[in-house]
Amino acid sequence: MTLYADVQVSRGSFDLALDLTVEPGEVVALLGPNGAGKTTALRAIAGLLAVDRGRIALDDTVWDEPPRTFRTPDRRPIGVVFQDYLLFNHLSCLENVAFGLRARGVEKQTARLEASRWLETVGLSEYARTRPRALSGGQAQRVALARALATDPELLLLDEPLAALDAGTTLHVRAELGQHLNRFEGHTLLVTHDPLDAMVLADRLVIIENGQVVQEGKPTEVAHRPRTDYVAQLVGLNLYRGDASGTAVRLPEGGTITLAEPATGPVHVAFPPTAVSLYVQPPSGSPRNTWPAVVTGIEQHAHTVRVRLDASPAGPADLLADITPAAVADLHLTPGQPLHTTLKATEVHTYPV
Repeated sequence: MTLYADVQVSRGSFDLALDLTVEPGEVVALLGPNGAGKTTALRAIAGLLAVDRGRIALDDTVWDEPPRTFRTPDRRPIGVVFQDYLLFNHLSCLENVAFGLRARGVEKQTARLEASRWLETVGLSEYARTRPRALSGGQAQRVALARALATDPELLLLDEPLAALDAGTTLHVRAELGQHLNRFEGHTLLVTHDPLDAMVLADRLVIIENGQVVQEGKPTEVAHRPRTDYVAQLVGLNLYRGDASGTAVRLPEGGTITLAEPATGPVHVAFPPTAVSLYVQPPSGSPRNTWPAVVTGIEQHAHTVRVRLDASPAGPADLLADITPAAVADLHLTPGQPLHTTLKATEVHTYPV
């Protein structure tokens, strides 16, 4: 069975138009910045919000198709893991996991046995009688996942499932969540703004900006061929659009980037910030891409320093370079400082717009 979701919702001046499918056993990540429409889409698919236009269906079973059909959440075979988990603090972990089953009319003892099995599956058998407030963030996330899966849903909805965790816990819980999703035979839709969660957990990415799908594909494809500035920032690449003729790409603002391989017509130009080198004096030799530039910003990024530069009019107006803290000291970097930049043509990739 395939999940089809043509979600069209209007709220004031905001319009969401999302068209996606999810296959059995597939994890699709809906990725986008705050305000892009991710949560609105999830609420519509969950039945918490009716679409204004469009259609949501699991194969031939229609869930929402105005004006005739609308199935409430309790009539959709879904499980949801919310960002803050929404566990019932007055119930034990066992009772939390059994809740969905009991709400669907399953006999109490049967529901408790199934809940116990799921707690064992997520490694929390010893916490069966524990109340949620006594759990760590990672443990609460696992209880919420067990509760969502206990009802044997056709569709699992994950709303920023790792956002409430601290950085030290996230790495372990992400890997653990990935193992559970790999075993889940139903459809999974992950809503997130974190590119690492999406890249690690999803089989396919659907990226939305301002209520519109701007790119879709496998994580490796999206990472290597971003199509918007937002996606390029997510995957850490410099991205420009220009017109290629032979080994030269002319940028709209007037600069030129030289390629190692010829191209023709409108193209995207992408390269990593590590491909950009900085010099106080003009570099020796004859590098194919060398531009005078001005430092416009300096940011610490883990073990590297990201330098933002303006290399116009000869080169890109917004250029990123990643260098070591030692290089920052050697160059005595400060905002407004003039430098010389070079870009390795062999690390520049182009693809059609």
